Amino acid sequence: MTELRQWLRTRPLAGDALLTVGLVLGEVLFTVLTPREFWPRSLPAALGWSLLCAAPVVLRRVAPWPAVLAALATLALPIVLGVAPTAQSLTLVVLTYTMAAYQPVRPALVAAVALWAPTAMVAARLPSEILPQIGAAYLVANNLLVGIVSFSVGRTVHARRSTTAALRERARVAEANQRSLAEQAVADERRRIARELHDVVAHHVSVMGVLATGVRRVLRRDADAADEAVATIEETSRATLRELRRLLDVLRTEAEPAAELAPQPGLAGIEALVEQVREAGLPVHLAVAGSPGQLEEGVALTVYRIVQEALTNALKHAGTATAQVRVSFTGDAVEVEVTDTGRGPSPDRQRLGHGLVGMRERVALYGGVLRTGARSGGGYRVYARIPVEPLADAR
Repeated sequence: MTELRQWLRTRPLAGDALLTVGLVLGEVLFTVLTPREFWPRSLPAALGWSLLCAAPVVLRRVAPWPAVLAALATLALPIVLGVAPTAQSLTLVVLTYTMAAYQPVRPALVAAVALWAPTAMVAARLPSEILPQIGAAYLVANNLLVGIVSFSVGRTVHARRSTTAALRERARVAEANQRSLAEQAVADERRRIARELHDVVAHHVSVMGVLATGVRRVLRRDADAADEAVATIEETSRATLRELRRLLDVLRTEAEPAAELAPQPGLAGIEALVEQVREAGLPVHLAVAGSPGQLEEGVALTVYRIVQEALTNALKHAGTATAQVRVSFTGDAVEVEVTDTGRGPSPDRQRLGHGLVGMRERVALYGGVLRTGARSGGGYRVYARIPVEPLADAR
């Protein structure tokens, strides 16, 4: 039964055609139950007129106003032909209800007046042979009452549907707000746990640094003490690694699931990245000045990500252009510059996108500077300078 209702709801013409057949069958049943002296002279003709009067119901939802006009046209039958099918009155009731239930109040009211005012006038002029022993005043009052009831029922259904839709929308908004609050609470708790784990990791690293300094001082004089300190460093490093993994698990979200541990790209991957961009259709020239020495892996990863994001943007937005990547290593910093000769930034690129925000955050993490924007000669430029302290000097 539910499937049939869903099928009829998705096919309004089919459902309304069945309703039309039902109206005609209702008149047939009404005729059968009526004494034979009140039967029409020609049953087939009466059935045809009934079907004609009920036909506008087929269009009541797909074309409501043409259905109303077609129903008004059938009002001439009682006067011209002396035929008053019961299906005609049922059709007016159905159309009045439909307009009141599916249309705003003003169009619905106009349709109701347009349907029932002429009906009342026709009822007042009906020949006495059609409905004997029934006065014209009674017919007019009855028709107006039926029209008012049909309109009222339709507006009640319309109000109920509007209320139901408003309640559903309110429930949807409340559910969305509840979900947002829950996600915010989870994010806040994750940040708090991350801060606590960060403090633990920082403490362990500080302890390892102090112990390593002590080992260097006593290594030649007291081998047993040095061995004990190294064992402590080993255990502390393992604990630190466990806390770091927990920290990463806390910071991960459902959109960024945990992945297998794999080496992150660094300076060695820039050349392969440039080659990939060339194959994608953007000519790129790579220039490296200076020797990188021993850089921190985080700094090397930041340099790679800056080049990757800048070349990706150039590939997307520069159009027919060429690009140049310059990486320079000095004693105290590494400089990255990516330029292209494209058409420059479009108006929607004047605001920072997620990629530029990510580059800025990475550079700021190491105390560097990032400059992005249009070049004076055309195209776009991304420049970053990251201060570094070579690992050999740091030791």
